[in-house]
Amino acid sequence: MPTPYETAIGSWTRRSTFFWAATGATVGLSNLWQFPYLARSHGGGAFILIYLACLLLVTLPLMLTETAIGRHSRHGIVLAMDGLIRSARQPRWWMWAGRLSILSAFLVLSFTVVIGAICLAYVFYGALGRFSPGDELGAAALLNDLVANPSDYREFMAWHGFFIVLVLWVSVQGVVGGLERALRVVVPGFLVLLLALLLFSARHGDVPAALQHMLSFRTDDVTWASLRAALFHAFFTLGLGMGVWAIFGSYMPAIAPLKRSVVAVVLMDTLIAVMAGLVLYALVLPHAPASGEQGFALLFLALPVSLAELPGSQFVTAALFLFVVLVAWTTSLALLEPVVGWFREWTGAPRGWSVFIIGSFTWFVGLGSMFSFNIWSDRVLLGGTLFRWLEIIASGLLIPVVSILLAVFVGWILTRSLAFRLIGKAPGLLARIWYWVLRVVLPLVVAMIGVSYSYASLRNLCDNGSSGVWCQPVEVTMPGLREPFNASGEAAETRKGGPGIDTPGPLDQRRPPRRPAPDREENAPNPEQMLYHSA
Repeated sequence: MPTPYETAIGSWTRRSTFFWAATGATVGLSNLWQFPYLARSHGGGAFILIYLACLLLVTLPLMLTETAIGRHSRHGIVLAMDGLIRSARQPRWWMWAGRLSILSAFLVLSFTVVIGAICLAYVFYGALGRFSPGDELGAAALLNDLVANPSDYREFMAWHGFFIVLVLWVSVQGVVGGLERALRVVVPGFLVLLLALLLFSARHGDVPAALQHMLSFRTDDVTWASLRAALFHAFFTLGLGMGVWAIFGSYMPAIAPLKRSVVAVVLMDTLIAVMAGLVLYALVLPHAPASGEQGFALLFLALPVSLAELPGSQFVTAALFLFVVLVAWTTSLALLEPVVGWFREWTGAPRGWSVFIIGSFTWFVGLGSMFSFNIWSDRVLLGGTLFRWLEIIASGLLIPVVSILLAVFVGWILTRSLAFRLIGKAPGLLARIWYWVLRVVLPLVVAMIGVSYSYASLRNLCDNGSSGVWCQPVEVTMPGLREPFNASGEAAETRKGGPGIDTPGPLDQRRPPRRPAPDREENAPNPEQMLYHSA
């Protein structure tokens, strides 16, 4: 058996495969249930321009860096970091950037397949006509029975296992015979399916209303919160910090154009998100004009109920959720690959055994996320289920930390000549912009994203009855004032509106009062529980 450092993990055979594989990796479920809502809420076309600027000027340089690291070393992210650390004669603790990226990919994969299982079930639900026109309560009950019913969780387990088998079946056939062949067929296939759904929505939906919501320039709706939302989505939608781009870069042929391919992938990801938003809103708005839903409410409640009123509803519903399944499936294949590649390079094991072992662990950990919605929904730690904590650790901690480590390592630790050699020939101005974004802008922006995401997630746990330290008010005594203030500068106690009357202070108005942990019947996924990024 070859030693870990001699294991050849594979390569693409065609130049265009990277584009199709990377498109499949970046087009995630957040493009369907998050991006349309953000565009609608933050100025339509104005938000899309801000989002593109955030992609091209902030997060694309990191995507290019990860891909270049893999292409330069022809290894996955762990061995790639090992080679660069040896070349630069740096401390070995920088290896944790690679190791944590593999861990983050595995955690995100473990609950992505759970969401993929729900999408797969909905393909069959739509084909069998399980949705009734105007019956959103019935659709909610159907989702609840599938996901959150503690007495019938075995059906959910079956869909979960079925979806994982579909992912492993492709991966086990190899980089060329499985991954490359599947992605070169499936990604163009779901693009054709998306175009067909767009044509259907143009005939049977309200495309002008969808265009008004998605693309009209409403600068009055653009605020600083819009910039923050654009940065968040631009960072998480590309699947950064999980080793995906390093492994895909290592598979790229030497003649494939690196920088042009990366830019094309980013633009295609945005185009697909816009098209998907037009399809969703064109079909939903005629039946729910005031709908401001996102996440599960949009995709699994409002959408199938709206489709049930259209001609050929069973076929159309099945086709639309088939598109969603393909999106989740290609995302899962992309997340699985860096973990399998790392395991092969670490152990020297054949690909078949590597896929089987990693797939088994994914299934086992995924059961924990799946059970968090039903039989384990009352097992919470500091207000969060196992699924919620895995999501917070991956999205709020691991991915930002890995991204910052990679940016600092390439921008500050490697020599300038080696850093520029990674990305190859580039116009001088663009190369300098990439370098200084990597050195200064990215660490600060990603740190802000990670801290904000973690803080918002932990505060959300407080509403579920968390007793964590982050839920306790921090009181500060200021000289000259008799009343203690909390960390935000507001009075820590309720203000008296008169004898025997308590008037809530600003803090109480901003955040709803705590409520006990929800019952199992309320534990169907909601937007606040779902991971934000590509998966």
